[in-house]
Amino acid sequence: MAKEEIRVIARNRKARHDFHIEETYEAGIVLKGTEIKSIRQGKVNLKDSFAMIEKGEVFLYNMHISPYSHGNRENHDPERKRKLLLNKKEIRSLIGKIKMKGYTLVPLSIYIKRNLAKVELALARGKKLMDKREDIARKTAEREIKRAFKEGQRY
Repeated sequence: MAKEEIRVIARNRKARHDFHIEETYEAGIVLKGTEIKSIRQGKVNLKDSFAMIEKGEVFLYNMHISPYSHGNRENHDPERKRKLLLNKKEIRSLIGKIKMKGYTLVPLSIYIKRNLAKVELALARGKKLMDKREDIARKTAEREIKRAFKEGQRY
């Protein structure tokens, strides 16, 4: 059986720094016109994007998809809200969890899977400044340990 090819287009690196990731979901995106061509070219920015549930549907806000360079006057609005495609069961589950204090929906990455654009959506809780400092300290310590092992293996 052939392995599924997944090509990551963009990642939201800041999301893992600013949030504790609880669960992740794979969602399709409803796109218009030349948006998929811009995504395939990698002209996507997830930096300040977030998702909200409105009337039982999930929408992604502030995801910037640059207009397609070879497009015409029918080009899309770069920062319009985009509908995400999830199962009803998943949406109901998300509604219940988001009502809990401090939870939000954050896109972690956008990728191409079987010629379709998909978003990795995370149910996340915001980190406090103290948590961010602890993460930075832990990563620095891990880096130092790896460096020490590497230098020890040289001799």
